Amino acid sequence: MKTSMQIGRWAAVVALLAAAALPCSAAETAVLRNGFSIRHERREIIGTITRLYVNGDDSSFVDVPTAEIDHFEAVPVQAAPSEPAAHRDAPPLADIRSGVDLNEVVKAASGTYHLDPDLVNSVIRAESGFNVRAVSPKGAQGLMQLMPQTASQLGVQNAFDPQANVEGGTRYLRELLERYDFDLIKALAAYNAGPQRVEQYGGVPPYYETKAYVARIVRDFNRKKLAAKVAAQPAQPSVPKHANSIHTPATNPHKPSPQTQAKAASTPDPQSAAQ
Repeated sequence: MKTSMQIGRWAAVVALLAAAALPCSAAETAVLRNGFSIRHERREIIGTITRLYVNGDDSSFVDVPTAEIDHFEAVPVQAAPSEPAAHRDAPPLADIRSGVDLNEVVKAASGTYHLDPDLVNSVIRAESGFNVRAVSPKGAQGLMQLMPQTASQLGVQNAFDPQANVEGGTRYLRELLERYDFDLIKALAAYNAGPQRVEQYGGVPPYYETKAYVARIVRDFNRKKLAAKVAAQPAQPSVPKHANSIHTPATNPHKPSPQTQAKAASTPDPQSAAQ
């Protein structure tokens, strides 16, 4: 019996390594041995490391020791490949089964708890991909992935009710922000790993999943703010080519002040992105 169990365990390890070595084009969740999970678009083996690409263009990835991965789980694809990028980036207007306008739900909850709707939408995207019926391997449920105990404490009787789930999750996020003096990084880490872990490590705990989670939300939120800023800028009038040949001497020449350009990294450092 002992020999059979050992063979079975080795067979499971070989199967896991063989599956991980294959390219993956559909969204998956890598479930780690510590109970955490990392959602990714594809993966590849590099020596003893499994590289998990957390977005479609491979600009952001997380390296995880292959031995720390327990198994992989498929997750539903939220957008059809032929759907325009602008549509994939935006939250669904309504959940078909419930007939609820998710934009209005997020707007109402964000107004109640004085949070930016873009931040709440970024959290929902990272948590469930706007899947109302999402359930994590650890039992978190709904759009904002509330654990049953947390949902009960927040007064959410049905975590699969979009309005109740978003209202409860937004309230919880606000409570975490207040708890950590509006340190967004700590609040997001606590939302993912639990406040006790943040306090234990004095910040983002050293978990791959939590680090990737925080970075993903901050990157998505910052991208939305940048897009909104660009969209709000007035269009610059075009200058005729012949105007470049006209030179007007300055009556009071002065040295122009240097311009400063902020360069955003593709994957922000979770410890400093909120500053």
